[in-house]
Amino acid sequence: MATHAGGLTLGGLVRAFGERRVLDGLDLTIAPGEFVALIGRSGSGKSTLLRVLAGIDHEVTSFERLNAPGKVSVVFQDARLLPWKRVLDNVILGLTGPDARERGRTALDEVGLAGRERAWPVELSGGEQQRVALARSLVRDPELLLADEPFGALDALTRLRMHALLRRLCERHRPAVLLVTHDVDEAIALADRVAVLEDGRIAADLPVDLPTPRTPGSPAYADLRDRLLTLLGVDTGELALATDDRATERRATEGEER
Repeated sequence: MATHAGGLTLGGLVRAFGERRVLDGLDLTIAPGEFVALIGRSGSGKSTLLRVLAGIDHEVTSFERLNAPGKVSVVFQDARLLPWKRVLDNVILGLTGPDARERGRTALDEVGLAGRERAWPVELSGGEQQRVALARSLVRDPELLLADEPFGALDALTRLRMHALLRRLCERHRPAVLLVTHDVDEAIALADRVAVLEDGRIAADLPVDLPTPRTPGSPAYADLRDRLLTLLGVDTGELALATDDRATERRATEGEER
């Protein structure tokens, strides 16, 4: 894999498993400091792409261009903390230099965990563990941050808090970001662009031209959400009816309880 300072350029990337091409001539460009969310149906190859970019998958079938920065960090859905190491030691794992521990403390402060350096991972909530995982990624000052559904296992309120935290951290550190998610609302909330992966290629690449904070109730938000859901094969008309039915049922239940 060729390296360059910041950003990402992919051209004609192919990754096959036997006769099946999971990635089939995929093209994708991310500018330095740009945040791109990647969505797609299950099995479309999203995680496969991240493994290739992270250097975990070395069996790329072919490519025309594959240029990524030299400094790449990954955040997974599972925080993957070592249970026998304290929080600070997890953050600076593999980091060398006389200032490693100080850099680790600074990173923990950035994610709101100052003072928890000597805690064990088991003492942390799921959201706190993901904060440690973010600190571990950002302490290395990555030029490209790869995030594979990092908030998928968290409850709704914690996810919203983590969204706000990730936005702040990315504004401060300015890495190029590729976020894989199944959540269309998460993609809209965080990204500058949303790319849709289908049949091993980018089928659509839509800019998110919405002011921040992004309000789900706005017409522009709703229009973009409907477009993305349609690209994913979701019938937004049926979805709206189902949502209305659930709301009606909830109101009826609340009335009976009174």
